[in-house]
Amino acid sequence: MKYVLVTGGVVSGLGKGVTASSIGVVLKACGLRVTSIKIDPYLNTDAGTMSPFEHGEVFVLDDGGEVDLDLGNYERFLDIKLTRDNNITTGKIYQSVIDKERRGDYLGKTVQVVPHITDEIQDWIQRVAMNPVDDTEEPADVCVIELGGTIGDIESMPFIEALGQFSYRVGPGNFCLVHVSLVPVLNVVGEQKTKPTQHSVRGLRGLGLMPDILACRSTQPLEEHVKVKLAQFCHVPIPNIINLHDVTNIWHIPLLLRDQKAHEAILKVLDLQCASKVAREPQLSEWTERVSRCDRLKSPVRIAMVGKYTGLSDSYLSVIKALLHASVALDRKLVVDWVPSCDLEDSTAKEILH
Repeated sequence: MKYVLVTGGVVSGLGKGVTASSIGVVLKACGLRVTSIKIDPYLNTDAGTMSPFEHGEVFVLDDGGEVDLDLGNYERFLDIKLTRDNNITTGKIYQSVIDKERRGDYLGKTVQVVPHITDEIQDWIQRVAMNPVDDTEEPADVCVIELGGTIGDIESMPFIEALGQFSYRVGPGNFCLVHVSLVPVLNVVGEQKTKPTQHSVRGLRGLGLMPDILACRSTQPLEEHVKVKLAQFCHVPIPNIINLHDVTNIWHIPLLLRDQKAHEAILKVLDLQCASKVAREPQLSEWTERVSRCDRLKSPVRIAMVGKYTGLSDSYLSVIKALLHASVALDRKLVVDWVPSCDLEDSTAKEILH
């Protein structure tokens, strides 16, 4: 089993979930079976009781698991079926360790974050990574792990320590770390700034993790001298610095990864370049056609979306994606008109009239 860890730095909301999903798409297009795990470092056991205003929609899996919306992205992008165990939370890990302590599994030892919590995290990852997620009923070749939050968050520390130990446990050639960071542009000078990414990588290395690949988020494509500077200060080869600039829709991201040879960099780190079942070029012709078709859409179709949490579009992400897929299939450009459900109450109508 090979593992690809996706971490984020500088700010949250950079698109780690889409990046992790897109990495999975490219690896799957190379002929590998791919599974995914999302780590959420909060104390809730699952996302079922969390406000959609804070974390977006609660995605419900086939087994009834209420999980983070990123698992919905994984299922849609990779055409796989995940279980509740594919979403690891601090609450689940602590609950499992405390249950073991109550049963006496630790034989009277003092239960601590290291080694008991960190070992539980590693064992959970290895166990879940082997679960079949597609119709072949065979274990995956590669497990893509997304660590929620940003590097430096106090909540993430046990997971970062565990993942550092895990990379040593599985050994060289079986673990690849992709760090997603921001390269902002200050309007005053109009220059792409590398310092936030430098600090983020320095913090990551200080915690015992070395990035193999840098995925740099930016509004415009990275300039070549910026890549040279990042390579110099972050100790990552230039071919392993991938630019994920803003695009018209997220379906472009796997194509961006392919065009920049991200698959070659990942396969090299994972010692998979010479594997007989791995294609040298990802087979993404169907994906390319879908992207091209979406970009050509002109005729709009307007859909009124009534909901309680209309202030954040991610609150209804799966519904929006379903409508998008349907509209693309019919060659229509989706336009959603958000309608707060409170505006349709009888009491609201009376207030408007008066």
